[in-house]
Amino acid sequence: MEIKRRQGESISAFLYRFSKKVQRSGILREAKKRKFRGRAISKTKRKASALHREFKKREFEKERKMGTI
Repeated sequence: MEIKRRQGESISAFLYRFSKKVQRSGILREAKKRKFRGRAISKTKRKASALHREFKKREFEKERKMGTI
């Protein structure tokens, strides 16, 4: 990322503008995410999680159709 200082711009204003630009770009969030690598989730746990989500989704749709939600 490259930001040039405007003519007559103070250092504090430039720093503020730079930090806002960095925050909006998501560079810091990505760097913090990559700092630590999480443990790999086993295949069975991923499948169980997916099945649970599907079950909850169906349950929610059924309740929505019945008008209880």
